[in-house]
Amino acid sequence: MTNRRFILKKRPVGEPKPDDFELLETPIPEPEEGAFVVRNHFISIDPAMRGWLDDAPSYMPPVDLDDAVRATTVGRVYKSKNPEFTEGQWVLGLNKVEEYSLVLPGGFTSPIDVDLVPSPSIFLSALGAVGLTAYFGLQDAGQPKAGETVLVSGAAGAVGSMVGQIAKIKGCRAVGIAGGAEKCRRLIEDYGFDAAVDYRGKDVDTLTREIGEAAPDGVDIIFENVGGDILDAGLMNLNEYSRVILCGLISEYNTEPKGARNLWQTIVKQTTVKGFLIRDYAPRFAEGGAEVAGWIADGKVRFDEHIDSGIENSFEVFMKLFSGQNNGKLILDVSPD
Repeated sequence: MTNRRFILKKRPVGEPKPDDFELLETPIPEPEEGAFVVRNHFISIDPAMRGWLDDAPSYMPPVDLDDAVRATTVGRVYKSKNPEFTEGQWVLGLNKVEEYSLVLPGGFTSPIDVDLVPSPSIFLSALGAVGLTAYFGLQDAGQPKAGETVLVSGAAGAVGSMVGQIAKIKGCRAVGIAGGAEKCRRLIEDYGFDAAVDYRGKDVDTLTREIGEAAPDGVDIIFENVGGDILDAGLMNLNEYSRVILCGLISEYNTEPKGARNLWQTIVKQTTVKGFLIRDYAPRFAEGGAEVAGWIADGKVRFDEHIDSGIENSFEVFMKLFSGQNNGKLILDVSPD
């Protein structure tokens, strides 16, 4: 038995390429005292992973060359020398794109109760960092008030679709930006947005006008996942004392950042701009998870998962983050046969 691992061989320059990575087989790790090994079943594929590949200052250290790519995983304890984790126990943790992960003492891993959910993968979507990013990002950072308008970019994605639905629960108007007619249809019909703007093939001026038509009373909160021209167009529709929550800038992860040219609007409108990281809310995950789970049970929130199988497909699945081919939270299934 071996451990297949998705290894970073070179720092990507621009868009990642297949030869930046290697699928490597190594022995399954053996835990020392206080450590344990997780047999991963589901791996979360997230935009943040692209930033971790660069050797640049960030909120986390870069992935080391010749090591497996960092990722959040759900799996079962395979072998343990830690009395707090027993073999067969389901856990959620920050591990790597590999079949078996060694978790050292103090590692970010916690037990989960999979009997409460239809699939353990939900702890990577609605009840994981995705759902909690939407929950805390909008509620705590955005401070929405009933009657306000929330503009969400990347709205058909895992985080964006949840943000729009939570905005509606809070009594706000939800306007989503997505790529293509089908995704815009899903925003309204599946996720309950009030309006949708298709960004494809449009310049900043056109996007600015269409956002204004979708949000005739202006925008009070921008929940930003994309950046670039989309952010610039949103900034031109801000109301006074608005809030901009910077959750992601995926349009610029593989290119030279060009900046927000309409940032001056935040001065004119006395806007608060806040960068958001879910890690700061770890002590409150149980609180947020309980409320999101209640909304799901009551039919107030819908979530979708896009699950592809096989660790040998790691690169192709990872690249769906940038092509937009996924419909729902992107997850790689590496479960044992």
